[in-house]
Amino acid sequence: MNIIDYFKLQAKNLHRDFKTQFFDGEWYDYTPRFFDVTQITLDFDPDEEKLTLMYAQHLIAKMAGFRKWTRLLKASDAELQLAKLLFDNMHKIKPVEWEMYLVQQQDDSNVIFDAETRLEIFTMVFANVDGHESMFADYRLKKKKITPTENQPIKSMKKKSTAEIFSLPLTGANRKKFIETANSAFERVIERVEPEHPELVRELWNPEEYIDVFALKPDILPVDRDYALSLIDTFMVHHVIALAVQTDID
Repeated sequence: MNIIDYFKLQAKNLHRDFKTQFFDGEWYDYTPRFFDVTQITLDFDPDEEKLTLMYAQHLIAKMAGFRKWTRLLKASDAELQLAKLLFDNMHKIKPVEWEMYLVQQQDDSNVIFDAETRLEIFTMVFANVDGHESMFADYRLKKKKITPTENQPIKSMKKKSTAEIFSLPLTGANRKKFIETANSAFERVIERVEPEHPELVRELWNPEEYIDVFALKPDILPVDRDYALSLIDTFMVHHVIALAVQTDID
């Protein structure tokens, strides 16, 4: 299923939820399966007598970061990929919060990010990192968990790493692992960002300084080692762009 078809399906599901509407004598109520229609009507204040498929499409577009459905249909591949990530991660960040984040990052870097860079930043900072939580409501209804029965054996889960970091700066094997991770992330990002002077950016790149000064700070301690490793990617795009800006100034 391509991304536009995915959003068409979401709009149809929202419209199905709209059609569960009933009047209880005082106000309209719903028995939805897919979306929190009550919260949606509170936030968007629609005419509840005109909850059409077209209006459902409009709302889905807004949830995905577009002002209207027609703009979504004309979006580029990178914009659509970002829109789907925004929609699928609305529990972490809403479009308005994402726009505020972008404005701050662009102001700090004095650079306007193109669609591909915005997609890269969102993927690294939000989509691939747990722990973010939006201050606004998630309009999607959570899927019910299936309770195992005698005919449904419980699958064993892989044990997650419980290693923690208690002090900084990193030393020994941890430091080596984090430097390797930082260098790999740097190479991915520099290829993606394509700075005007990549050789100068590479000269400025210092993985140890990045880990000690930018990525890991004492206020996060103690911290799960795997989560700390994920922070290496979180700030890398912004850091590489800052280095690129520095080469332009120099």
